[in-house]
Amino acid sequence: MSIAVDLNRCQGYAQCAFLAPEIFTMHGDEALLYDPDADEAQRDKLAQAAAACPVQAILVDAVDEPTEGVSGAR
Repeated sequence: MSIAVDLNRCQGYAQCAFLAPEIFTMHGDEALLYDPDADEAQRDKLAQAAAACPVQAILVDAVDEPTEGVSGAR
């Protein structure tokens, strides 16, 4: 399981740190620290944290294999 946070979009509301403190922590008032390779056992908490983000800055499983059927040929 992989996580990515769009730090340009993140506004530091800290809902993720409240719901999944094992994965997300706030450093100061605005800097978010997180574990990009969270344990699979944390998936439920991570899903809650991602859903609670007011600006939807958290992407779960953001690094997947390429989508099949996409071709660069025209």
